[in-house]
Amino acid sequence: MQKQSNMPYAIEVQNIVKTFGPVIATNQVSFKVKKGEIHALLGENGAGKSTLMSILYGLYRPDSGILKIDGEVVSFKSPKEAAQKSIGMVHQNFQLVSTLTAFDNILMGLPESWWRGRNWRFKKVKEIESLAKEYGLSFEVERAVWQMSHGEKQRVEIFKALYRQSDIIILDEPTSVLTPQESDDLYRTLKKLKETGKTIVLTTHKLREVMHACDHISIMRKGKMVASMPSSETNERDLARKLMGEMPVEVRRIEKSESSTKPSKNLLELQEICAKGLHGEQALNDLSLFVYPGEIVGVAGVAGNGQKQLAEIITGMQNPTSGGIKFKGKWINHSSIKGMIDIGIAHVPEDRLHTGMAGSLDAVDNLLMKDYKKEKHSNLGIMKHSRNLDWAKSIINNYDVTTPSANYPVRLLSGGNQQKLLLAREIEGDPALLVANHPTQGLDVGATASVHNLLLDMRSRDRGVLLISEDLDEILKISDRILVIYQGMITGEFEPSKATREEIGLYMTGSKTQFNVGALA
Repeated sequence: MQKQSNMPYAIEVQNIVKTFGPVIATNQVSFKVKKGEIHALLGENGAGKSTLMSILYGLYRPDSGILKIDGEVVSFKSPKEAAQKSIGMVHQNFQLVSTLTAFDNILMGLPESWWRGRNWRFKKVKEIESLAKEYGLSFEVERAVWQMSHGEKQRVEIFKALYRQSDIIILDEPTSVLTPQESDDLYRTLKKLKETGKTIVLTTHKLREVMHACDHISIMRKGKMVASMPSSETNERDLARKLMGEMPVEVRRIEKSESSTKPSKNLLELQEICAKGLHGEQALNDLSLFVYPGEIVGVAGVAGNGQKQLAEIITGMQNPTSGGIKFKGKWINHSSIKGMIDIGIAHVPEDRLHTGMAGSLDAVDNLLMKDYKKEKHSNLGIMKHSRNLDWAKSIINNYDVTTPSANYPVRLLSGGNQQKLLLAREIEGDPALLVANHPTQGLDVGATASVHNLLLDMRSRDRGVLLISEDLDEILKISDRILVIYQGMITGEFEPSKATREEIGLYMTGSKTQFNVGALA
């Protein structure tokens, strides 16, 4: 044991400073990770943890400070140099070549990637499929990345790092799209790697996972390292307090009165909806559901089971091949995106930066996207710039969006602030229904609580919310009803107070199915 304590740290950074123009991303940060441990790095959005991880992987070079790997001072000029020191990283923003298959992305840059004939490729594909199944990370090995869902891409990224057997593996939000069973499988894999001497560093916002699976926890806040301790010496409440600098915003759940009755009419009704996927495959299969005014309906499922098509059909981005859609009692089949907006349906898409907003534009222009033709914002096509700027500043302030200015490009904002800005735009239109697809994915504790409160506020104003998420804790926390989607069908319906994560997880993976689920009330 004494010999172990004298060993150099796997990672040691001393007084790292990194700035981006006037923004100080990391301010004199020091950080140590022992060999053979699972170390969690926590921090709210914009705290600097992703910047620190990017420095470790050679994507950024620090302005000052010292970086040591296994006791040796290093200065990485590129990820290739970091990889030569056996460092692998799974990024939150995918680093995959979209036009290539998962197979080619996994082997890219490895000596074994050279073509050795069809028989070699066939055996290699089978090897990868077997290992992926062992890790609980299922994806189609021969499918092009651009054809994959968000969740499948993340699984490829996770597998890519595991396949290369790096001595130090950095994972950024690795379980955000996994079921509880898949998350457990992943952490079992990480623990096995730890037992072989591998060092794991992961960023996450899931405090329960941190306490369950990590040996040591470090916390960053506003570019500084503020705490570091063994997981055995803390708890979730203490972590939340250290993470936010004060207790994070509590979710102000407003419970319905037991004497209250459901409205006589549904707000949204889907009747036996069928729809095709990107490649003509059947994505939705006779799917039926309903949403009442004043309720949050949570839709749980593993990525790639029709959630994307479900959201797109309701918001006019895609038309069903069969079935019917009713909104406020009227049929609205084959409507356009603008048509859905006009009748009161808002949408928070899964990919906030590429589908929900224009990253190169500033906050003002992104907030104006749906309203720029209205008289209060323009006159005969000429924008009222001064009034619009004041209007945007007011919204930014009301929704607690942190940005250097209202004219700052949204792509440079943290994920949490991008999401709050997107939600602000959608909610400010006072929609009757909000379709929220993964609204808190990648957000910190405080930003997540803020988003939940916004959804609950809509519910309290008799608006409907369809919450699509793979985070079961989130769905259990704020939903009034929970539906499980599997292979394009609703396979289960639950009351949150009577359901467990484990039971819902079985339905999410197709292990269990209820019958006659989804019939409309």
